[in-house]
Amino acid sequence: MFFPKNNDWDAIFDEVKDKDYFINLLHFLDSEYKNKIIYPSRDELFNAFKLTPLNEIKVVIFGQDPYPNPNQAMGLAFSVKEGVALPPSLKNIFKEIYSEYGINKELPKSGDLTYLAKQGVLLLNPYLTVVAHHPLSHKIKEYDLFFKEIVAAIESLNKPIVYLLWGNNAKKYENLIKNPNHLVIKTSHPSPLSANQGGWFNSGCFLKANEFLKSHGSEEIKWIKD
Repeated sequence: MFFPKNNDWDAIFDEVKDKDYFINLLHFLDSEYKNKIIYPSRDELFNAFKLTPLNEIKVVIFGQDPYPNPNQAMGLAFSVKEGVALPPSLKNIFKEIYSEYGINKELPKSGDLTYLAKQGVLLLNPYLTVVAHHPLSHKIKEYDLFFKEIVAAIESLNKPIVYLLWGNNAKKYENLIKNPNHLVIKTSHPSPLSANQGGWFNSGCFLKANEFLKSHGSEEIKWIKD
């Protein structure tokens, strides 16, 4: 498996790798990757952890599961590979960022959010894989258990961290967030179906996240790529 190496997620992966549920998860993935088309690729599976070390987390954004269409998923929630057209939710994410920061120009062509991951924004899908063209096909209890361990590791950090919970699927994880040093900001989901009904546009979630970080002496996120 392509575990993150040389960053501080190592201890977490070392702790879970011998647990029954995680062994079962790896066996499941071995079979799925062998017999089906699975996204993202095996070497991109843990990109969120590779690109955002545990102790560098400033903001956590929960997705759901990877994009199920070819060439989109890259191991980061909401992000797509360079050269791929922006999915509707990602368009709305950029629209809201631009609106909050008063930017009046064309949306970015690239939907690769690696630049955010490298600043400490953990872009995490609770379900890390998906069968091509079948959303939530890997919604299994083993991923649920793994996700809870990941959130527990984040919650052990006594530093300012912002959780951006977008939509009902993300909000259901709020009960896992108990650290008083951490801020939860809830909005509607950025997908058009949800966003156009209110609660996403003009939510100010990106500005609020940065205000919280700044007020606690932490460097703000550059939501717009230079």
